[in-house]
Amino acid sequence: MKLYHVQRIQTFPVSLEESWQFFASPLNLPKITPPWLNLKVTEKVSSRMFPGMIISYRVKPLLGIPLTWITEITHVDAPNYFVDEQRFGPYRFWQHQHHFRQLKDGVEVTDIVNYALKFGSFGRVFHAILIKKQLKKIFDFRQKRLAQIF
Repeated sequence: MKLYHVQRIQTFPVSLEESWQFFASPLNLPKITPPWLNLKVTEKVSSRMFPGMIISYRVKPLLGIPLTWITEITHVDAPNYFVDEQRFGPYRFWQHQHHFRQLKDGVEVTDIVNYALKFGSFGRVFHAILIKKQLKKIFDFRQKRLAQIF
């Protein structure tokens, strides 16, 4: 299994608590996801995350074909970090770490994503042709949107 890695670091002129309040609500994920993915939370969820929380989404990442994506919040250390992991969805493996660090003039937010694709060699080719670029676009959108929000 080939494991891929994405890391993004961004700073915002807000407090650690303010950034945590935003990111700790699964209901805010659609606000920072590109509209072309058409992400929808498909089941009622708590407005505050907790370890063991299961979140079900519907996304349309390719050609408008809907996919179900189910994640679990596996670790929470408020307001420092949380981790979500895919339980069912388009990836063979997906782990997304969200780290928050107070700075003198704001907060540093670090996203670390480790992922693997399905379909062996075909998945590696598909990664080079499409997936790597698509994830870059998603995280570019996220960075711009978060800069607007904060």
